[in-house]
Amino acid sequence: MTIQRFGTTQRYSDAVVHQGTAYIVEVPSNPDEDITAQTKNLLDSTERLLKQAGSDKTRLLQVTLYLADMNDYDAMNAVWDNWLVAGTAPVRACVQARLANPKYKIEIVLVAAV
Repeated sequence: MTIQRFGTTQRYSDAVVHQGTAYIVEVPSNPDEDITAQTKNLLDSTERLLKQAGSDKTRLLQVTLYLADMNDYDAMNAVWDNWLVAGTAPVRACVQARLANPKYKIEIVLVAAV
């Protein structure tokens, strides 16, 4: 079976597609901003990666959101709820974690149908 990789570096790929499923991990590119701006940035970037992989946000299957601080949960959800298409919510978990860059407030891991 063919495996497609996008944005591949020595350490990671931004997206991988295998057997009709896209796997994506993304971090914000604006680490000096607040949770609202980082979440918008992250979701915009995720949407571009989904398109590149042959999918879109209506085909999300599973999402895990990692927050550096659970006090940001409501602000993050306000952006998430506005971004997500009604009736297409994936299964989702949101956990607090110490992220690789101390300025990151959010990171996302998702699986989508292609």
